[in-house]
Amino acid sequence: MKVLMFGWEFPPHITGGLGTACYGLSKSLLKQGVDVIFVAPKLYGDEDQMSMDMVNASDVTVNLKNILLQKYWEKFTYMEISSNLVPYTSPEEFSKLFETTDAHDEISESAIFSSRYEFSGKYGANLMEEVSRYALVASQLAMSKNFDVIHAHDWLTYSAGIAAKKISGKPLVVHMHATEFDRSGENINELVFNIEKNGMMEADYVITVSNFTRNIVITKYGIPEEKVITVHNGVEPSENANLLMYQKHVKEKIVTFLGRVTYQKGPDYFIEAARKVLKKDKNVRFVMAGSGDLLNKSIRRVAKLNIADKFHFTGFLKGEDVDRMFAISDVYVMPSVSEPFGIAPLEAMRSNVPVIISKQSGVSEVLKHAIKVDFWDIDATADAIYALLNYEALPRMFYKHARAEVDNIKWDKAAFSVLQVYNKSIEKY
Repeated sequence: MKVLMFGWEFPPHITGGLGTACYGLSKSLLKQGVDVIFVAPKLYGDEDQMSMDMVNASDVTVNLKNILLQKYWEKFTYMEISSNLVPYTSPEEFSKLFETTDAHDEISESAIFSSRYEFSGKYGANLMEEVSRYALVASQLAMSKNFDVIHAHDWLTYSAGIAAKKISGKPLVVHMHATEFDRSGENINELVFNIEKNGMMEADYVITVSNFTRNIVITKYGIPEEKVITVHNGVEPSENANLLMYQKHVKEKIVTFLGRVTYQKGPDYFIEAARKVLKKDKNVRFVMAGSGDLLNKSIRRVAKLNIADKFHFTGFLKGEDVDRMFAISDVYVMPSVSEPFGIAPLEAMRSNVPVIISKQSGVSEVLKHAIKVDFWDIDATADAIYALLNYEALPRMFYKHARAEVDNIKWDKAAFSVLQVYNKSIEKY
């Protein structure tokens, strides 16, 4: 079987869990005999290609004279690009991008229909323009590549998946890694919501990363439940075992938040819990590792609470730096308001770090050896942190069982389930 797979990022150039998930799943699909053609907006040449056919969308020349292509794209409605939708950027990056927003208020047909387009692969002010052009590239690839099924990861690639399906007549599977309700709460961006809904309606099957997300897809988007299938994520085995012996250079114990500093991840709840813990135990340092639109607000709140001497902001971490951070951590906290899955707790457990996760997360469905709290319950979070830091028997229990548990949450299992979805979609045709 050959899969034409569309993603928006791929390690080592990632901004969150999406690229990590694409890598882990693709790697395990290859092990199970599936040929993967992985398309990304921009490749840098240092990706681990693993015998995959990796396609850099920036290198694809679109044949604008093709009659089939012209007929399809005459019916395509282009998306507005002036929306203030810039996920995964720091406040400073956001400001720089929108100093020039006026230059991106309109998009001409001649700009879209260039024979080749250099994608940034970022989440900038022209994101919607890139999403549109990416769909155009997808239609070209659908005519030039041989494949059996199309797999589109997250809303950024749904339009590309639909385009490939329309051109090729092959089945489409879309993967919902996070919904607009997860990212924005009830103040959703209608444009993104409509792209997500249209992608799922056009798909033959929708893969959700948890039952938590499956319920949102069915109830909020109206997708028929028989076409929505949950496949839990996995975790990559650590390739930096030597870093797990990395020594910290402070005497205090370390409690870590690692993720995007955005509404979805609940950084404000982490800060308030930290304040409560520090009132009882001064022998603790808190670390917020990540960037996002709430970073400056978080820094100001820490300063206002007078806990800045015990609170550290590292900025965005990836690769070995993530391993190093977990290696010196005594507790990991994920207080997410709405988390479709959450790979970071698995990475922490892989490093023998006890974890506290919100009940409003998909990963809570698959973990037994984790402390689970409601994201809004600051007292419960603070109590759990204090207990893990001060009662030795509790972390010892996690050391004994958690690593074995996470070792059984493998991408190979997820890939096997995804392969079954591919087979079901092909059988429909």
